[in-house]
Amino acid sequence: MDVAGFLRQSHVLLVVGKGGVGKSIVTAALAGVAADAGLDTLVVALDDSGSLPALLGQDRPFAYEEATLRPRLRARTLTSDSALFEYLDEHGMKRVSKRLMQSGVIDVIATAIPGIREVLVLGKLKQLERDRAADLILLDAPATGHAVSFLTSSAGLVGAARGGPLRSQAEEVVAMLRDPVRAQVLLVTIPEETPVNELIETAYQLEEEVGVALGPVVVNACYPVLDALGTDPGAAARAAGVAVPPDEELARLAAAAHFRMSRQRLQSAQLLRLATELPLAQLRLPYLFDTEVGPEGVAELAGTLRDQIPTLA
Repeated sequence: MDVAGFLRQSHVLLVVGKGGVGKSIVTAALAGVAADAGLDTLVVALDDSGSLPALLGQDRPFAYEEATLRPRLRARTLTSDSALFEYLDEHGMKRVSKRLMQSGVIDVIATAIPGIREVLVLGKLKQLERDRAADLILLDAPATGHAVSFLTSSAGLVGAARGGPLRSQAEEVVAMLRDPVRAQVLLVTIPEETPVNELIETAYQLEEEVGVALGPVVVNACYPVLDALGTDPGAAARAAGVAVPPDEELARLAAAAHFRMSRQRLQSAQLLRLATELPLAQLRLPYLFDTEVGPEGVAELAGTLRDQIPTLA
């Protein structure tokens, strides 16, 4: 499968993962891959754009209005308040919306009707998808704990609301999420026990409670597998014809090798378990040995994705 073909499978790709697994980094890398493949790409962040702007080489947060980052790549944020303003404005109630916000009525309504804020945001996302705002819309979704409730909110409102525009909005969102041509979830994890456990649980919840299609799993921060880690460092130095380090340094080298072997065993076990318990294709990204990932690191991961995507069945 070619890169453009893979990314064109759904109009909206929701990137979901536990906090700390590199979800935003993967979103930024995918954005670069898509734009380079010739797709008009829109990156969407929710509320606070977080680290996404810096990852995409920008020095200021994204706003509700779209910003062009480079050819074929744009970005914006979606907030429930802004989505509500726009919704009321389009229905001739702009003045009413300002009064509602100033009076705090919206917060009361949001408390009384759980899920309304999420439906407003998803409704705007649905509108962007319906209007073909881009060839590919990449949503940096909430962390997995919130992602399930975020994506199930519309189905909950469909069951709770008897009729009216709110129910219609929720029904249209549910229809989008359940159509694999329109929306798909790409799950992100790292090869460690707790993140893998949470990802597997989330995957089945999303399938059963939301009905959204699942794409490949992106396993981020995979250590490159090194051989011969069990070799005695002193013997290795003598075999290479170099001076044997002092005993203290030899001990540190042996400890480092032991740590790396432990990480590799853990990683191998978790990758196997993930493949067994969640039979989805895997895209594996390397661990970046940097204190902070920036645009250069994102470009490196984008290159890895570009190489691996064609190997998917």
